[in-house]
Amino acid sequence: MRARYASDPALSRGRLYPEEESAFRSCFQRDRDRIIHASAFRRLKHKTQVFIEHEGDYFRTRLTHSIEVGQVARTIAGALGLNQELTEAVALAHDLGHTPFGHTGEDALHELMAPYGGFDHNAQAIRIVTNLERTYAEWDGLNLTWESLEGIAKHNGPVEGAVPVALAEYNARHDLELHTHASAEAQVAALSDDIAYNNHDLHDGLRAELFSTDELAELPILKGCFAEVDKLYPGLNYYRRRHEALRRFFGVLVGDVIDVSRANLEALNPASVEEIRNAGRPMVQFSPHIWSDLKVIREFLFHRMYRAPEVVEMRKKVTRIIMELFPIFMAHPEYLPKQWRKDVEEIGGDEMKLARIVCDYISGMTDRFAIVEHARITGIDPEPGLRASGPGHIRYADRVAED
Repeated sequence: MRARYASDPALSRGRLYPEEESAFRSCFQRDRDRIIHASAFRRLKHKTQVFIEHEGDYFRTRLTHSIEVGQVARTIAGALGLNQELTEAVALAHDLGHTPFGHTGEDALHELMAPYGGFDHNAQAIRIVTNLERTYAEWDGLNLTWESLEGIAKHNGPVEGAVPVALAEYNARHDLELHTHASAEAQVAALSDDIAYNNHDLHDGLRAELFSTDELAELPILKGCFAEVDKLYPGLNYYRRRHEALRRFFGVLVGDVIDVSRANLEALNPASVEEIRNAGRPMVQFSPHIWSDLKVIREFLFHRMYRAPEVVEMRKKVTRIIMELFPIFMAHPEYLPKQWRKDVEEIGGDEMKLARIVCDYISGMTDRFAIVEHARITGIDPEPGLRASGPGHIRYADRVAED
């Protein structure tokens, strides 16, 4: 049963460009489907999540991460009586704006774009779904509903302080009310992101042998999960043991968010989604003790995985690729593909606009394409560890302690 504070597709604020409604899909279902079919979504397949290496076909990419976030989000939304289609749409779209090489690529582009308004992956996701996806006859972008755009823009909370340029440009045309919280559906998508990456980064770190199962079993939350598995299945194979413990860890996080969020919603007793937006605080949260324990786990991952010495060295290599590609394209926009050169011709030599075009192009690259394109343009062979015949055979990690 859907709660009265859930987002109702029948009451959607609509799309920037009015469309005839579908006879068999709600507007939020159409948003989700458009995101899945977008080229930017497909490219996430070969974009770094934490790390990828030649021997590691099981490691997560941005695409598999986004699918996992969508699964968690649907589960929590269903338990809270929210609109699952809107929740899933925001969850699947939340990382569309990521660069090649994950946060390392984002940091490099933000530095390069500092004179031109900076770079922010959330704002870039809005730019993609409102401008850069150009397949429809009547408009640029995917023409998503206001609710989906709002969720993508502020699923992490109100946008305070200086608004990123890419987001400000769209918001001037279509007010997303950046000063308020987003719907409960978007808030669920944000917490689902935290749950998904905290869980799968532990999986991937173990597979990469950056830390041991015994070390993991001493961490908060996980200690209890391992103890429960050992009690139920004494002598269990080490691979099954750690999987059983990690799926219990996953369940603890999901259950905690559902219990705490349900209590928050019952206390507020909102009569509409607007009361959620104007509550002045997020409704979807972890409990204080789980949040505190997660900080300990994040600190462990930061030092043992995201900033391992060999990982830091690879960060330097991929940063150099982005730092060298940008000035080359700025000086030689004729190196851009034909369809991008048309945009360059239209701006008439405006350096600010050229920088944004170059930024759009580089940020949309996959890891593999960025490596290959850098080698093609510079004539410099990829460094050891970056050479690959297949997609993105790179070993490195890039997540920051607080994402």
